[in-house]
Amino acid sequence: MRYFWIILGFLLTGTLQASEIFPKPPELQPDVDFWVSIFTRYSSDEGVLHDNRNLGIVYDRLDMPADLSRRERNRRVNARRKELQATLGTLAGGKRGNLTPAEARVLALWPDDVTDQELRAAVKRIRWQHGLSDRFEAGLRRAGRWRGYINEQFTALGVPIELAALPHVESSYNPSARSHVGASGIWQFTRSTGRRFMRVDHVVDERNDPFTATRAAGQLLAYNYSIAGNWPMAITAYNHGLAGVRRAQRRFGDTAYVDILRRYNGRTFGFASRNFYVAFLAAMEVDQNADKYFPGVVPESPVDYATVKLPAYVSASGLSDAVGMSERRIARYNPGLQATIWEGSKYLPKGYELRLPVAATPNPLATVVASLPDEATFIKQLPDLFHTVARGDTLSQIAKTYDTRVSTLVALNQLSSSHRIRAGQRLRLPAAGPAAATVPPAPVAAAEPVVVASVVPPEEAAPVAEMTPGAMVSDLASTMLGTIQTNLLSDPSDYSVAADGTIEVQPLETLGHFGDWLEIKTQRLRDLNGLAFRTPVAVGQRIRLDLGTVDAKAFEERRIAYHRAQQDAFFRRHMISGVTEHTIRRGESIWIIALRRYQVPFWLFRQYNPGVDLHNVRPGTRLQIPVLVDVGNG
Repeated sequence: MRYFWIILGFLLTGTLQASEIFPKPPELQPDVDFWVSIFTRYSSDEGVLHDNRNLGIVYDRLDMPADLSRRERNRRVNARRKELQATLGTLAGGKRGNLTPAEARVLALWPDDVTDQELRAAVKRIRWQHGLSDRFEAGLRRAGRWRGYINEQFTALGVPIELAALPHVESSYNPSARSHVGASGIWQFTRSTGRRFMRVDHVVDERNDPFTATRAAGQLLAYNYSIAGNWPMAITAYNHGLAGVRRAQRRFGDTAYVDILRRYNGRTFGFASRNFYVAFLAAMEVDQNADKYFPGVVPESPVDYATVKLPAYVSASGLSDAVGMSERRIARYNPGLQATIWEGSKYLPKGYELRLPVAATPNPLATVVASLPDEATFIKQLPDLFHTVARGDTLSQIAKTYDTRVSTLVALNQLSSSHRIRAGQRLRLPAAGPAAATVPPAPVAAAEPVVVASVVPPEEAAPVAEMTPGAMVSDLASTMLGTIQTNLLSDPSDYSVAADGTIEVQPLETLGHFGDWLEIKTQRLRDLNGLAFRTPVAVGQRIRLDLGTVDAKAFEERRIAYHRAQQDAFFRRHMISGVTEHTIRRGESIWIIALRRYQVPFWLFRQYNPGVDLHNVRPGTRLQIPVLVDVGNG
């Protein structure tokens, strides 16, 4: 198993300076300076109104104390925004003389040759941004717990250690961070992306374990780099997704960073995606010069941990008694373990790597685990009785997870519709048996307070939302991508409809799929593309669509939803543990190599080799093969 292309990249970039690995064109300097100021000058009790395209133009600073109500926050921001819009509107009308003090101050922020048209456009671009200096400083302290481990893992994966600054952008190194789209942990993995590299289910969610998630983040960043070819776009893909980044690169060039960040207008390439790389550059600047921006800040010391894999299923209470530590404290050191374990409805799974401080147990942890009493260990996991619906879950996904049918779940839970479930709802599973006839449907529990993690907010200037203790500011929501697109961040395939109404055929697709998504007969597509009856379409082939019944956007949404469902189902059973390289030899078939030799589905193989011409693979071609392991479901 070798990360050939990653290690090669590391060897090449190891001799380069950070400024060469992470270029900062002069045109982007005002954007970087803006984020540095947000990270270091303004606390979460204040914020600024600024132009969302020209970040160097900051109109005003407003106090926003934490004890203000959401309504008052909205009122203050909206009132000041309206005043500024009125001023800009006046200036956009051509006024340049006899200016009021307010008009003169706003005009002075713009270049001398600013046009009325530009000022008119700026009226709609006034955006609110909370300060983050207190949270960034707290993140600098927390980062000390894991920085050594991050540097070690990233070095092993050939990933620049400067990327340890990314959690400052994503979560302020808060392992409890949660986002509105279900991203979790210091690296803010969504469920779909997280499942590629980690176990994410109702028993173990390794996104919340900073150690496991760190290695997964290194794997994801290395993968992004292998596809995008440079770190600015690999970092942008961490937020925006590989498919969108590749479209931008095809349009402007692989390293046309300024053009991409300034001019690319992909449907989901909004403020968040445009700013993710420059926010990282700002975070890296502050992270590497912490004493300059936060004099006296001292990183926390890492904990000296002992780890051991559990040889059997273990009850939480039994483990607690054996190690002489409360369940709450064990949970603190093992944040990947889900509530089902501490509630007693699940055991700690066999093979789980338990982590506890070396100083916390009188005897070595391995000795303690090896001598667990019989009444604390089990050969089987407890059956699933209930499932608490998480954000983004669908009933069909839940049914697949528990090897049951949607109709069974509907009947067991007396659901009025297979499409009406909510986050927090507790669903009865077949192992629990049917509910008593007199028992009403399970109530919809209130969802947990959401900790908003990302410092890069949506495109539009969202209303200022209420803050909760320990939470990131709510207008920094990470709902920066569409709901469906968010779940395919690591898929570089192009599922979009081109301007000429054509698409590129991707793995798992047939004309029948296209006909269903377009709500037309397959024969219509055959006629449109001159295809004989029963002639299959080939991966990479371009097909013209009939968009008379269903428009391009709806088609894309259905297409992405299909692939999301296929990939989600696969990664509930398997995850990627690494990458190996295979060099094509004479007479070898690319399909046989992927499916038979490495047991990798062809769609996943193609994601790791998107630039390979599948119909013209020559001997000597190097292929990247993801190494798969089964995910335990106990």
